[in-house]
Amino acid sequence: MSAEPAAAPPSALQPGQPAPDFTLPSTPDQQLSLSDLKGHPVILAFFPADWSPVCGDQMSLYNEVLPEFRRYGAQLVGISTDGVWCHAAFAEQRHLHFPLLADFEPKGEVARRYGVYRVHEGTSERALFVIDASGLIHWSFVSPVGLNPGADGILNALDTLVEAPQETGVHP
Repeated sequence: MSAEPAAAPPSALQPGQPAPDFTLPSTPDQQLSLSDLKGHPVILAFFPADWSPVCGDQMSLYNEVLPEFRRYGAQLVGISTDGVWCHAAFAEQRHLHFPLLADFEPKGEVARRYGVYRVHEGTSERALFVIDASGLIHWSFVSPVGLNPGADGILNALDTLVEAPQETGVHP
């Protein structure tokens, strides 16, 4: 019996590569395309499943850090292979204020294009991509599935991408 290794190294897209465009459902009757966000930094947060404890903690953390991401002019987008109704319930329960996109059908198509689909589980890796305003991947990171990668890597990548965060408030 031959089987693929369970822990094959991820083949996530690397910095300098163009970010593949996609269009995915954000609600049962709305879609979002990566190209809709061009002109601003974009954070793609691929995660395995809405209701898992680590994913819930990760998405809640990003929701708390959202004002920092926005200071850089960055848009955060969560992506998993769950369906739109599952995302809607999860986002409502967690009070999330950023879109969750359903990479549901064809299953994991966008995760595959980014090199972060887990074939045996039918989910994505826990992977992060920071995309620059022109659509190039500036930074990518694949975390072990059971570990919350936090937000420091994203913020560091945004620091190197954007000269200075946009100030909030009025200065003389």
